[in-house]
Amino acid sequence: MRRIQAIETITEELTDELVVCNLGFPSRELYALKDRKTHFYMLGSMGLASSIGLGISLSQPRKVVVLDGDGSLLMNLGSFATIANHAHDNYLLVVLDNRCYGSTGCQPTATAKATDLAAIASGAGLHKVKTASTVEGIRSGVHGTGVLIITVEPGNADVPIIDCEPVEIKNRFMREIVSACS
Repeated sequence: MRRIQAIETITEELTDELVVCNLGFPSRELYALKDRKTHFYMLGSMGLASSIGLGISLSQPRKVVVLDGDGSLLMNLGSFATIANHAHDNYLLVVLDNRCYGSTGCQPTATAKATDLAAIASGAGLHKVKTASTVEGIRSGVHGTGVLIITVEPGNADVPIIDCEPVEIKNRFMREIVSACS
């Protein structure tokens, strides 16, 4: 399954959840599939989507779904321990594992060889760790909390660049959070 197909399956299952999406092509693919004011597209800060999403989830009751990549998550493995110790039941980290750095030329990541993100997450203390590689697995997993690791094929969809300015993305997302908490 291609990453864009996994993202499309996820968007079909979501309603009003807040979504924080990893930088580069994952954000571009989500934007091309289904732009919403509840989506925060990372345009920088590689490795921080999981942490930013966790902070948002701790600040309000609405469910937060983070779409992260294996390469990005490998840059911040400490987030697994922080999530294990602090996440509430409104947080789901979805790792789209294509075994490469898709936005910078598809260089292999450690998951292409021996690194097992599910084992690392469990070892960090996360008890709700699921894996998926099918549409059915994604559909059932995205309604849970904890960590969902989805295996996808390497490669990027041919999608345009996000045509919103970073400040516009931030402002509309923040307005959505404030309006939901009012």
